[in-house]
Amino acid sequence: MKKVLAFDLDKTLNQSKMPIPPKMANIFSEILGYYPACVISGQKYDQFDVQVLQPLLAAGATEAQLENLHLMVGQGTQYYVRKDGEWAQVYNEALTDAQAKELSEALEKAARELGYWVELTNGDEIIENRESMIAYSALGQAASLKDKEAWDPDMAKRNQIAKRAAELAPGYDFEVGGTTTINAFMPGMNKVFGMTKLMDALKVTASDILYFGDMTQPGGNDYPVVEMGIETITVEKWEDTAFALSGILGINK
Repeated sequence: MKKVLAFDLDKTLNQSKMPIPPKMANIFSEILGYYPACVISGQKYDQFDVQVLQPLLAAGATEAQLENLHLMVGQGTQYYVRKDGEWAQVYNEALTDAQAKELSEALEKAARELGYWVELTNGDEIIENRESMIAYSALGQAASLKDKEAWDPDMAKRNQIAKRAAELAPGYDFEVGGTTTINAFMPGMNKVFGMTKLMDALKVTASDILYFGDMTQPGGNDYPVVEMGIETITVEKWEDTAFALSGILGINK
């Protein structure tokens, strides 16, 4: 059996931008009693808190279990661990203001040129600075899950936007993630960076890790993990992950 388990977040542990369900929180807390586990996503730390940490606390996760959890924020460009009962940031590979501006402008211009830009009137953000990366969320952060899932189910729109944005800002990487999202970042600062940092921290190799993700196809934000040679289980929804983890727990009991 593997020594470390690692997970994407959206559609792997939860529904997009939603707290992980109680069933998953219970299973995940139990898993943390047996394995070091990592959650790696393009989202900000405050979303990790809402979507992962608070549900785990509500499920009764112990301090020992939480100390087995590693948070790779912004695709692993920010890293948090549990220390003395608090979440401590190990590092943050933040963009400069100029880099953030260039990426934001490229994404907006590409979306507008292609006719995919949506004007929001609710004060929500389409372009979000996540410190170490820029995230384009086509319908904003607060759009309903139903609307998000209907907007670009085959990723065709986002692939077009990412391709055009890369032409406008050729010194950066653009990657499709989530349901309506494109992540933009410095070259190489994708999940390979985060998983490499995790391996260094835990003193393990790629062969020691089992990874769960929903976007493992070429162009998806989990695909770089596949290219690393890490064994990967592709899921379509959080229930698939819960089923697999139940089986892993059964082996350990």
